[in-house]
Amino acid sequence: MKRVLQFLKDAKTFYIATADGDQPRVRPFGGISEFEGKLYIPTNNKKKVFAQMMKNPKIEISGMADGKWIRIEAEVVNDTRREARAAMLEEYGEALTRMYSLDDGIFEVLYLKNATATICSFTEEPIEIKF
Repeated sequence: MKRVLQFLKDAKTFYIATADGDQPRVRPFGGISEFEGKLYIPTNNKKKVFAQMMKNPKIEISGMADGKWIRIEAEVVNDTRREARAAMLEEYGEALTRMYSLDDGIFEVLYLKNATATICSFTEEPIEIKF
């Protein structure tokens, strides 16, 4: 899992795909952190992406760094605990506090479960990581 976390941090921007009925939706994300041994992403509960993940928690993540790419299949779980949100805000500081505050009623953090990451390149065998 640490390797997946570092890969996504190195990528800086990665893309999350959700389902909206029968239409896939993809958007950029930039926040990923570890809290209590799980990988977390932040979002806003007023956004369509949040509603899509609550309706169908299966997502895919993709990103590129250093000539390699990652694909992650996972389910997301909304963690409503204040300490989970606080950990994300602490890690990302001003980048997130410009958009959210701890108890603003819109800031959400979701962790990945039942995840399988595959790191690929054109020159090496794929590496699969389950977490």
